[in-house]
Amino acid sequence: MTNIVLSNLVAGIEPSPTEETSFLANTLKRQGVDVISFAQGEPDFDTPNYIKKAAIKAINEGFTKYTDVGGIIELKEAVVEKLKRQNNLEYDISGVIIGNGGKQLLYEAFATLCNPGDEVLIPTPCYVSYADQIRLTGARAVFVPTTEENEFVPCLEDVQKLWNPKVKVFVINSPCNPTGAVFPQEETRRIMDFLVENKTFVITDEVYEYLLYDGAKHISPAALDPKYKQWCIVVNSLSKTYAMTGWRIGYAAGPKEIINGMNSLQGHLTGNVNSIAQKAAAEALLGPQDDIARMVEEYAKRKDYMVNRINSIEGLSCIEPKGAFYVFANVKNLFGRTYNGNKLENDKDVANFFLKAAHVAVVPGIAFAYEGYVRFVFAKSLGTIKEGLDRIEKAIGELT
Repeated sequence: MTNIVLSNLVAGIEPSPTEETSFLANTLKRQGVDVISFAQGEPDFDTPNYIKKAAIKAINEGFTKYTDVGGIIELKEAVVEKLKRQNNLEYDISGVIIGNGGKQLLYEAFATLCNPGDEVLIPTPCYVSYADQIRLTGARAVFVPTTEENEFVPCLEDVQKLWNPKVKVFVINSPCNPTGAVFPQEETRRIMDFLVENKTFVITDEVYEYLLYDGAKHISPAALDPKYKQWCIVVNSLSKTYAMTGWRIGYAAGPKEIINGMNSLQGHLTGNVNSIAQKAAAEALLGPQDDIARMVEEYAKRKDYMVNRINSIEGLSCIEPKGAFYVFANVKNLFGRTYNGNKLENDKDVANFFLKAAHVAVVPGIAFAYEGYVRFVFAKSLGTIKEGLDRIEKAIGELT
């Protein structure tokens, strides 16, 4: 058989670690193993009924054809209204694009802004797909490490150390996946002033903006000062806020020239977003928002339990996340210990140990460009969280 050689572009991409971990967990489940997964960041709530009814209505009315590549006017207008209401940001529909989830829009923004040889600064720990998406554009991801002591939030000095004239884009993900960190307003202003002064674009990934706890507040960087807005591309999704992960729908807003470029690219990649999902998304943004508050209230209870429990387990520790639905737990105190004669030397070993010994799936920190930690998802029932952590505590007790 002829050897198949993949392109350098594709061969250089790493599989999504969260998807890979979920696949391993699901494989064990198919083999009859009772696996609890804290790996995939997906709400365990159902999509609210009023949203589902809008989709059914669209189907019954035959709204099943192609739409404009960048989205239907009705949904773009709903996004414009939401951004004004929730984020104090004013756009017209020419500055908005609808995409197949936030992930597609992130890639399109990178591809529209970056040329080969450009650099993109990303605070770490960071979302797993940023670096490979940037690599696909020919640009280079440059990581800006944060510290647990600073609650995983970068400071201006961290950014200044790594900024250089090749830097085209800076990424802000707040609340953050995987840490739950929320960027404080004053430090965000300091960073934005520096970036705008140096003509650096900012992609703001705001997918978890509603998932906030203990008085934390989300403020879109583009809304902090009028001079910031022309340098920002706001990316968001309905997946987490409205429990619509499978609907694959998100939106972005920014300068018209950039949105037009993203629209041209999307026209050749996928064309329009699912027409039925677009109708449902418009209803989600314009309809009653009560379900969000109920979900966040429940997440807060789960977060409190998971944080307290992790900090009570020997060898594990974590800080309190201020947003999203993740706990980024420090597992360095487990390094050097052994399981069935195998020494735990890094966070990937620890994640494998949890899966094999406790049948609990987590994602290792290396997936987020930050070693020594693992990510837990608390978008699970309290019963599931308790059982999973019981198993981990028991397995850790058997280490030598």
